[in-house]
Amino acid sequence: MQKMLSAAFALAVLSAGSVAAAPAAYKDPLDTRTLSTIKSHFSQLMDSANKHDLKALHNIFWQSPSALLVAKSAIPSEGNWAGFWGNEAVDQKLHDIAGSGPVVLAPDFSKLKVVGLTREMAESYAPMNITVSYAGQDGTPKPFLMIINWIKVKRDWKVASEIILPVPPAPVAKG
Repeated sequence: MQKMLSAAFALAVLSAGSVAAAPAAYKDPLDTRTLSTIKSHFSQLMDSANKHDLKALHNIFWQSPSALLVAKSAIPSEGNWAGFWGNEAVDQKLHDIAGSGPVVLAPDFSKLKVVGLTREMAESYAPMNITVSYAGQDGTPKPFLMIINWIKVKRDWKVASEIILPVPPAPVAKG
């Protein structure tokens, strides 16, 4: 029993020591220039979307059956929001949204964050207001979050996945 208690005590001391140790400083796997390039691509994506430039949008996406766009669905069987996989589905969804009328994406560039996940993958996050009349939306600006996974293809960065999430309204305070 004494040996078990001694072993448990030793394990606890060692565990506490490792928890108390300061973590190593994080170093992004991508340099500042690369992160800036991805931010520039994000701006181009927003500009192309606002211009309904479907060819440019197609070229910004990774050409793969694994490319993903998560967006509002117009088809009840897909649910309210759905994932659209592969370039044909992504292109069709962007075509349908652009054809629904004015679409305005207004990101808060001051809150745009880009981080490297690996030397070939990055993620960006930006809150934004989106004005769109697609799939029953009423054309008034509403808050969304846009999360993009970027993949390095040869020497360029492409959108591997674009996830657009609606921000729910704040709960009404009780009292």
